[in-house]
Amino acid sequence: MRVLVTGATSLLGRHTVEALLERGDSVVVFQRSESGLDGVEEHCGSITDRATLDAALAGVDGVIHLAAKVDPVGDWEDFKAINVTGTANVHAAAADAGVARFVHVSSPSVAHGGASISGEGAEPADPDQTRGHYSTSKAIAEQQVLAASSAAMPVVAIRPHLVIGPGDTQLIGRIVDRAQSGRMPLIGSGLALVDTTWVDNAASALVAALDAAPDVAGRAFVVSNGEPRTVHELIARITDAVGIEWSPRNVPARVAIAGGAAAEAAWERTGRDGEPPMTAFGAEQLSTAHWFDQRETRAALGWEPSVTLAEGWLRLAAHHAFGG
Repeated sequence: MRVLVTGATSLLGRHTVEALLERGDSVVVFQRSESGLDGVEEHCGSITDRATLDAALAGVDGVIHLAAKVDPVGDWEDFKAINVTGTANVHAAAADAGVARFVHVSSPSVAHGGASISGEGAEPADPDQTRGHYSTSKAIAEQQVLAASSAAMPVVAIRPHLVIGPGDTQLIGRIVDRAQSGRMPLIGSGLALVDTTWVDNAASALVAALDAAPDVAGRAFVVSNGEPRTVHELIARITDAVGIEWSPRNVPARVAIAGGAAAEAAWERTGRDGEPPMTAFGAEQLSTAHWFDQRETRAALGWEPSVTLAEGWLRLAAHHAFGG
């Protein structure tokens, strides 16, 4: 199969490309700058530019669409342009190119309104209840591409939950940076159960979804390791693996959420670069349960995770021991 992967320079994008190449697929990658990946046909550009997408999609059989704006704060128009309009561009260009299957990489946050999630499946995306521009824009995009799923080009949405692994700058990178500077508190009790997804497992799930797309068209699935752990344990495992001593102070959840909302407002009002020390969404994620029933996902996709969290922590420690 000839497969286009957008957003190939991301952690998950690189692993997805490797997984496709390992099984013998021909891979085309599309991202803003050169990926440095071997064995691929490379196209650079923005998903907001239809002309460059058309060139990349020539002769493609399947698409795995990862490209997105994932920042915790920022201007709504930027999120809309990339995550909503950009996704629509990729989908439309793929349909015009005669692509046979389309995997849209989404997020569990598209159906999260702030309450705890304990053992649920993939609830419908709902942009009216989402928290933050990223989640809202991803919810709109998911709704649109799933609604456009057809027999000619079946679409499936995969929502990997908290993808982690060596080189992760989203969760592990933020925890490490803040723990090193003494700014990684424990929000609430730290006992909320949270799912994560080791990056190799997330990549293999996307490949499985590509294969299964005709049979699961128009559906969304949450993907995780299926090994929920408390927030306290996750942070402790990460900091231990990278050799950081973490002695957290406890901050009440309500205080952290209110402080995060205030920080977001200040960043947006002043146009400051970077990200605030905490956001309301981040505080909610660190203080509420969010783990998912994986039985339907695994049965529908014919997929099982291959890397356990125990193995993952060993890999993370080895990566950092050798200067990663």
